[in-house]
Parts: sequence; C-alpha cells; structure tokens
Amino acid sequence: MKRGYFLFYLLFLSTLVTAAVPPLLAQSVAEAPTQHILKISPDTVSRGYYSADVKPVLTVKSGDTVRVETVSGDPDNLVRLGVPEDDVNVRDLREINDKVKEPGPIMLGPIAVEGAEPGDVLEIDILEVRPRSFYGVNHFAPEHGLLPDQFPYTRYKLIRVGQDGMADFAPDVHIPVRPFFGSMGVAPATGRVDMIPPGYYAGNLDNKELVAGSTLYIPVQKTGGLFSISDGHLAMGDGEVDVSAIEAPLTGLLRFSVRKNMNLRWPRAETPTHIITMGFDPTLDEAARRATNEMIDYLVSSRGLSRDDAYMLASVAVDLHVTQAVDGVRGVHAMLPKAIFLSK
Repeated sequence: MKRGYFLFYLLFLSTLVTAAVPPLLAQSVAEAPTQHILKISPDTVSRGYYSADVKPVLTVKSGDTVRVETVSGDPDNLVRLGVPEDDVNVRDLREINDKVKEPGPIMLGPIAVEGAEPGDVLEIDILEVRPRSFYGVNHFAPEHGLLPDQFPYTRYKLIRVGQDGMADFAPDVHIPVRPFFGSMGVAPATGRVDMIPPGYYAGNLDNKELVAGSTLYIPVQKTGGLFSISDGHLAMGDGEVDVSAIEAPLTGLLRFSVRKNMNLRWPRAETPTHIITMGFDPTLDEAARRATNEMIDYLVSSRGLSRDDAYMLASVAVDLHVTQAVDGVRGVHAMLPKAIFLSK
C-alpha cells in the first residue's frame, strides 16, 4: 500500500474510532463506581441508636466503595492501661466525647445509598478490614455477660498485637487476629432502635464470620438505607460470653449495592465457603428456630428444594452457632457449606 493511501486509511480509522468511542467512554465514566473516604470525627458519627431521623453524613451510589474507620473504648481507661495519649484512637475518642454529648457507643454514619428503598436489600461487600492500633481490650463488668453472679466486678485487659499478627493474651497464649466489625446496620422505618441488641435491621450482630471477603445482606427499612458501622473486633469466640471481644479500632473498605431482586425479612450473609442465615430472640431456642427457618427459606427459594428436603438437609449439613448470648437479644447463625452443591 502506498504511503499516501496508508495515511488516508489511518485517518479514516481514526475518524471512525473518534466518532464511536467518546459516547462509550462518557457512559463508562458516568457509571464508574466512586471510591469514598469517610473519616471518623464529631461530624460523621451518631451514638447509641440506629435512627430514621438522622441525616446521612455521606450519600453514595449503588456500586460505590467507602473506606471507613471506627474507634473503640474509653480514652481515660485506655491511657490507664498503658496506651499512649497520642494514640490515634485515644485522640479521636477524646475529640468525639468532647463534642458529641449523647450517651452510647459511637457509630460511623449513617451512609445513604441512592436507590435503596424499603423492600430492597442492601448488599455490603466487606473488601478489607485492618486494625488501626497495635492493641485491643477485653473486659467484663457487673450485671453483664453470661456469668454475672460469678464475676460481680469489673476487670479490663489490654491485649497487644505482635509483629506476627497474633494477639498476645498471655506469654504462652497467642490468638490469631481476624478483624471484623461487630455492628453493621440500617435505620428502622420510623423512630429509632437501640444499637446493642441485633434485629431485623442487623446491628450488633457480633458475627465473627464477617471478615474481609464476606458479604452482608440487610433488608432496607428506610429510603437510602442509612447504614452505620462500629464495634471493631480483632478476635472473638462464638458466644462472646463475658460481653466483649478483643475490642479495637478498625479501618475497612466496603462496597454498597442495592439489590432489587432479593426479598429478605432478616439479615443474611455469605462467605467464600458458606451461606449464613441468622435468628435473634431473647431466648436461644427461638433464635435457633428463626435461623433454621431462614435457612429452609433460602434452600427452597434459591436452591429449589422442597420444604421437607430443606429441613432434612439443614439437619445433616447445616451447623448452628451461638453468635452471642449476652446482648439481651440472643443470636444464632446457621452455616451452610457451599461445597455440598455440585452447581453454583
């Protein structure tokens, strides 16, 4: 091909590409998810309650990611235990306590998600969870925990994290760090609900399976969802028997998506290996029944089983775990291994 014709050919192709690509690129850019950073401060927190009346501190689109952070503990107590005064968690706690006087645990949020309406499901992909500090705290107190009659006093224990990523509980006791957020929830349809007991809005689930790589599904009650997060844990045993885990400040990366094709009454979760259904009630018996019924519903609606077969499969393949037994409302989660299914 002669040079003149070759240049003309390239120019012609360039014209076609120029004419076709910009609209596609514009559409792609318009739909590209945004990455947000939500720092914890007196202006980005609420305390004690999930509320339908609190204005969101951040509004995102479905598919966006948000880098979040939480605080943990009482600053004076942390300093008494040996945490430096200039520790980032201590500084953040002091600033928030000075300016936000409402009582109750500190929650980051709420975050509103555009397009989330009552009846939808808010999908939260937990992409990353990391400690913000080199320590965590476990404690028990009078009238709390599973054995208050045997431990009618208060004790705090500072648990440091070593360079090997293990929590040094004692010289010969080292616990693997698996950080997760104990409390993630949405606002009720009206009014407010206490953040301590979990419920249909999720909240203080204390589910140690919700580490990085897992997904939480919460039924939306209020337009926007109004999601809040708190209660960082470095490690916890199922049951959380003394009323605390290794409590610590965390940072995480979450992706929010609105699901119009799901119909949930209670929160549900998924890990790379398991489907998790949940039940909450003042009694463990009823919490277990609710978690089991939710699993049967999943097997019928998502796997096409009859209710009889779903009940039988739950008995032979599903494990029931006591999520926590100390928050007034007890929690049970049922874990179904994905590996038993030959098809996805």
